[in-house]
Amino acid sequence: MPFCIRRFQKPDFDTLWHIDQACFPPQLAYSRPELAFYMRRPGAFTLVAEANAAPATSAQANSGQANAANEPDSQNAAPTALPPILGFIVAEARRTTGHIITIDVIHAARRLGVGSALLQAAEDQLLNAGAISVALEAAINNEPAIRFYKQKGYFVEKTIRGYYSGQLDALRMVKELQGSGRI
Repeated sequence: MPFCIRRFQKPDFDTLWHIDQACFPPQLAYSRPELAFYMRRPGAFTLVAEANAAPATSAQANSGQANAANEPDSQNAAPTALPPILGFIVAEARRTTGHIITIDVIHAARRLGVGSALLQAAEDQLLNAGAISVALEAAINNEPAIRFYKQKGYFVEKTIRGYYSGQLDALRMVKELQGSGRI
């Protein structure tokens, strides 16, 4: 399934908020003001995975848009009608550390390389901003996310008690970024 990674545009906001609501239980999903707050933080950026009908051209690739049409998972996927926005990631650069605030992929686009492409694009942007490592939090009971992040080179640094609404623990996961000079 071909898709590209592009920068967030203001008209995307409602769609992204609805995706977040569908991806997480109510106690973990962001309210509209919370999502807007995180997207506007200093050093924050939002990338969107958008379905497209054709593979990316070299001009798209050179402009920073990634295309996952050739990923192994996407070659075996049956063609389906998907909405234009398949997922998004919000991240921020904090001096030498990056932080993944949220990564959300619609259910129908999971296991097609969308999350991997979003995460890689964010890590690349963080590295270009001077980050040497990146951190994120995952709910302790979100086994698919924890497995995904471990496959991407993240390790559990610590458990944060009551991270989500004071009720659910989170794992703080960290990854050293390649090319940062520390690897």
